[in-house]
Amino acid sequence: MQQNEGEIAASADERPGEARENEPVSDQAGQLAAALAERDQLAAEKADLQDRLLRRAAEFDNFRRRVEREKSETREFATMEVIRHVLPVLDDFERALKAETSDKEYARGMELIFQRFTGELEKLGLETISTQDQKFDPHIHHALEMRETAEAEDHSILAELQKGYNYRGKLLRPALVSVAVAPSPDKRSDQ
Repeated sequence: MQQNEGEIAASADERPGEARENEPVSDQAGQLAAALAERDQLAAEKADLQDRLLRRAAEFDNFRRRVEREKSETREFATMEVIRHVLPVLDDFERALKAETSDKEYARGMELIFQRFTGELEKLGLETISTQDQKFDPHIHHALEMRETAEAEDHSILAELQKGYNYRGKLLRPALVSVAVAPSPDKRSDQ
């Protein structure tokens, strides 16, 4: 029962575990240490890649939000500018409605159109600045006239000369007003 050299080599290949058992222990420890080092390196690379992925995802999220905010601000600014250009037409419309006309049907139709027009502007964010029974506020009112009078409280608004408007809380156009001023002391003594 003799075996050829080729059969002996083949039988040794079939038993890989036995061949490793005959290897020195230091080689197995070195291979194990190398495998562990490679595993640790791959785990560190994986953690680094996951961290970079999360950072990129956060950066992209921030970018997307910033772009949406800028789009919204651009739309709001564009709408505000369009409304600013429409305000003189709105003023003319109000003056036209105050004019007397013999055709009551026509006047009623114009009032309905005006109401619808102002309603749509209000939906967009246009707000009228109140002046009736108000004190003069230089942030939202522009005084065109200062009248000395004892009949009204000092710095109260006597009359609105042109309506003022806010757009979504931002001043679009100040109200033009006439403001009461207390009479000077010399004029009081004359009376």
